[in-house]
Amino acid sequence: MPFEVGTKDCTSLSDGELGEMADLCVEREPGFDIGFLSKQCEEWVLITHVREGSKLRGYSFCTLERIGGTPSLLVGLATVDRTVKADQALKLLMGDQYRRALLAFPDEDVLVGTRLAGPEAYQAFHGLDDVVPRPDHRASGEERAWGRRLAKRFGADGRIDDRTFILAADGGPVGALDFGGPKVKEPSAEVAALFDTLEASRGARLVAFGWAMAEDLASGALASGKVSR
Repeated sequence: MPFEVGTKDCTSLSDGELGEMADLCVEREPGFDIGFLSKQCEEWVLITHVREGSKLRGYSFCTLERIGGTPSLLVGLATVDRTVKADQALKLLMGDQYRRALLAFPDEDVLVGTRLAGPEAYQAFHGLDDVVPRPDHRASGEERAWGRRLAKRFGADGRIDDRTFILAADGGPVGALDFGGPKVKEPSAEVAALFDTLEASRGARLVAFGWAMAEDLASGALASGKVSR
């Protein structure tokens, strides 16, 4: 059955949709429940859904905004159903948001930032340039500053280690890009090492970002998942 993807304003989400979204991870970490998801509608502007027939296979809250003048696509929270088609659902989620980034910021490079709950979710940055953190890379002063800016935007000012980019837990539920599945490619040991000290079950997250280049957005290569690097 083919997938369908669509994006709309968070304010138009129904209680039924929120319940359906909560059901995707109700019995596993990170356990986003309907109350927590309702609050996300106040924090983010857009919601993207991926469906396979009548089944919800993934969703993502995001906002397109400028941070200090820099065009940015911020993914506040996303979850993909852990089926054999999880990879395809993630590509569709990100692809639809890249298309919207192109419309909002034509001819500009766009910073893409989110919080990750585990190393499998690092795949969401495929095709982006200068991803931080990344293996064998020592973050520059400006990159560390971006980590702090994003932590502040995610409501966690002062809780980030700007060398490891790990965001300390505060005891409450925390948004993240949650991804996994039986056929999801196992991350490399070097990528997994970025998460070695991350206590995701306690709400810790890895703040990560990369750059969607204007030419990749304009060509549709990012939206289609066909950027080779």
